[in-house]
Amino acid sequence: MSSSSSYNILAAAAAALCFTILIAGTTSSQAQLTPTFYDTTCPDLSTIVRGVIEDALQTDSRIGGSLIRLHFHDCFVNVRKQSPKGCDGSILLDNTDTILSEKEALGNNNSARGFDVVGNIKSALENACPGIVSCADILAIASKESVSLVC
Repeated sequence: MSSSSSYNILAAAAAALCFTILIAGTTSSQAQLTPTFYDTTCPDLSTIVRGVIEDALQTDSRIGGSLIRLHFHDCFVNVRKQSPKGCDGSILLDNTDTILSEKEALGNNNSARGFDVVGNIKSALENACPGIVSCADILAIASKESVSLVC
């Protein structure tokens, strides 16, 4: 077999692999948060989140970074092997009698902060649009607003 023939086979295999990954990625991600996702169900969402963060920044200049860190840990850090990864809001959960939460896990205990601000955001959103915005989305939007306020 010539080297150009081997190269063509390798290129075809790489293209097929890329195509498979592309198709798998598009079929498994059906419920993605977009900038306009809440435009009709909670039109003041960004304004509310931004206002709560602006208030918090008055007393804690580090809160923007803390909210970004919470979102990062929620989405990308797997503190327990059996926990699935993903942006699910699980870092906000408190311990129970049978479960050690991510919030109290060794890597986050006494270092992850901003939970009170997330709670304030959740309360403000529940007043404006009850039962609409998920906790995971609150973390994502708070992170986005924090970037625009702090940077």
